[in-house]
Amino acid sequence: MNILILGSGGREHALAWKIAGSPLATKLYCAPGNAGIAQEAECVPIDIADHKAVIAFCQAKAIDFVVVGPEAPLCAGIADDLEAAGIKTFGPGKWAARLEGSKGFTKDLCKANNIPTAAYQRFKGAAAAKDYVRAKGAPIVVKNDGLAAGKGVVVAGTIEEAEAAIDMMFGGALSEPAWEIVIEDCMVGEEASFFALCDGETAIPLASAQDHKRVGDGDTGPNTGGMGAYSPAPIMTPDMNKRVMDEIILPTVRALKAMGAPYKGVLFAGLMITEEGPQLIEYNVRFGDPETQVLMLRLMSDFLPALMAARDGQLKNFDLRWTDDAALTVVMAAKGYPGSYDKGSIIGGLDEAAQVEGVEIFHAGTKTDGKNILANGGRVLNVSARGKTVCEAQQRAYAAVDRIDWPQGFCRRDIGWRAIEREQ
Repeated sequence: MNILILGSGGREHALAWKIAGSPLATKLYCAPGNAGIAQEAECVPIDIADHKAVIAFCQAKAIDFVVVGPEAPLCAGIADDLEAAGIKTFGPGKWAARLEGSKGFTKDLCKANNIPTAAYQRFKGAAAAKDYVRAKGAPIVVKNDGLAAGKGVVVAGTIEEAEAAIDMMFGGALSEPAWEIVIEDCMVGEEASFFALCDGETAIPLASAQDHKRVGDGDTGPNTGGMGAYSPAPIMTPDMNKRVMDEIILPTVRALKAMGAPYKGVLFAGLMITEEGPQLIEYNVRFGDPETQVLMLRLMSDFLPALMAARDGQLKNFDLRWTDDAALTVVMAAKGYPGSYDKGSIIGGLDEAAQVEGVEIFHAGTKTDGKNILANGGRVLNVSARGKTVCEAQQRAYAAVDRIDWPQGFCRRDIGWRAIEREQ
């Protein structure tokens, strides 16, 4: 089979690494890819927002199956356009992708189907939103309704912070003014990421993970796209996994089918595990980044048939095998991230780092000048490792980090700390 992966980050490198190992994959392409993905696939310089260009490439190269990585093309309807052109695609259609594309849509769906989530209100103007915040008090959560590249959520500790977030979102600080925001109660508990494959009717659980969103050690500083992750999440016991499937994932799949927008793809539930049980923070309609990197390290089965079964509505009798090992990934980012940062610095020592037992290095924001690997983004590398415990996986990942020669980069030094405390 000829396979095309769309995207250029660490998530796509991890998917390419896994799919490249499938005996079903005869030729693997990635658009646009990065310097690491180029070791697994042929990278092609296509703008994935240009649906016609993607379709033309698929037709020219006789692509049998497309795997869409990021959320923006899915919310723009690329899966619908590819399928309309007769090209089999993994990823939800535009209407189902509203689960990530509109937080208000998802909150309304949860309310209508008794899916546990925080109480909320939707607002199209700042004045009414601020009145609501003053009446509710803080802490409170302010969310941009649409896509905001992981930067559209503010957990406000004070009313003043919430009002500033409202002004920021309606004022256009997130590339363009929000047309609507969602304000919801602040839930108390421990966060976890949960993934399930869906075929429009059936859903099967994948694995759980926990990520570290804040930039600094001790989970301090501003939120980022993710500075590291580990799997499995210790808080996700077999009983908790079952509750998430029964109370959150399956009711969502049933609701979308009833609405005429069957969900086919991966459903990534951001959860808060509260004293009452699991509650949905938000849905993503694609694999997580950096969670995918640890999931792929733990997955023992060939993943390509599972992705195809999700697209074809054949998950009913499907099963996947996972190692009991833990996996952990450390994100190396350019100094200044998540603020302004420089591109183009040379990264050395990658071959030496990859020699550490159990380590795989997934590239996120990299390119090559023909001789060197260069930094080309904010989050640049995902140094990932497997181990019998989270502690062992962490030790291996940081041993590899310490072999990488990149003075212009940095990372957190405490990824996995919560799970390691539990192990000890």
